[in-house]
Amino acid sequence: MCRNIHTLHNFEPRATNDEVNAAALQYVRKVAGTTRPSRANQEAFDEAVAAIAHATEHLLEHLTSSAPPKNREEEAAKARARAATRYATVG
Repeated sequence: MCRNIHTLHNFEPRATNDEVNAAALQYVRKVAGTTRPSRANQEAFDEAVAAIAHATEHLLEHLTSSAPPKNREEEAAKARARAATRYATVG
């Protein structure tokens, strides 16, 4: 759906509040179709971000996994390698 929303489950250390809020913000932006709401819609936008962040925290607290936790640095390196392959220019 939105490439800026990253997997937050099963990482060590666990997802921070900032990461959860950023994911919630990206989700609400995508659904609303705007990156900045009008002043008339700001309160509804902020309430939606808070509600999504709360639901995300609840979900992450209750998910379980039998897989070992992923390492953030290793996953970031894999993502960079995929991006390099995807966006490589033939020259």
